[in-house]
Amino acid sequence: MPLNIPNQITLARLLLACVFFVILAVAPPAHALAAQTYLIAAFWVFLVAVVSDVIDGHLARMLKQVSTFGRIVDPVVDKVLVCGAFAFLAGAKFHSPDGASLSDVAPWLVVLILGRELLISAFRAQSEATGRDFSATWSGKIKMIVQSTTVCVILGRLAFFPTSAAWRQIAIVLVWLTVIVTLWSLYTYVRRALRTTPIADRPPTHASSEPDDQEHRTISSPSRAADDKQSAPSRAVSGATA
Repeated sequence: MPLNIPNQITLARLLLACVFFVILAVAPPAHALAAQTYLIAAFWVFLVAVVSDVIDGHLARMLKQVSTFGRIVDPVVDKVLVCGAFAFLAGAKFHSPDGASLSDVAPWLVVLILGRELLISAFRAQSEATGRDFSATWSGKIKMIVQSTTVCVILGRLAFFPTSAAWRQIAIVLVWLTVIVTLWSLYTYVRRALRTTPIADRPPTHASSEPDDQEHRTISSPSRAADDKQSAPSRAVSGATA
């Protein structure tokens, strides 16, 4: 299948994500002076990758080249980039020698982000398999913007302003904003998925058993009537004998 321009940009962003991870993997600990060059490079690579996400989506709509491939692969690349970035920021390289976090990203935040992405991916796969559109909504786009901004601010602070208390406070606010927006986005997508779930896939309710009960009562009523007719002659004979 030939790839259109938006899909090519999406795959290029996946390559940028791999470059970003390699930079952070080979970089010294963030508290080391030698790490500044690596952090600057990681900052610019991540920023270019985020901007490319905006470009490919705009081109897909402008050129009317929105495809199933793009709807599936584009969110996956976003998840790889963002989840990988937060995983590195919560890792040991972003801790001081005394164990304090330099990025202010806790491991539980990574679990929250990864759990949200896996759950939404499951909903999207089910919808696409049944031919229903489950493309990104505004809540997902806002979530992506906030998370990407948080990563950029954290990397930028550590690369350009490592001793700035003001920039650290901004980063902390963005981290907690990421928590709030991630939970809100999860709620909107789950509600959307439940509303679009086919009725056949939903668990049966108690009301569905009423027809069976009525049928049972309908069938049992003639049986009782037949029993009454058979017992009537017996009662007549016993009355005559008495």
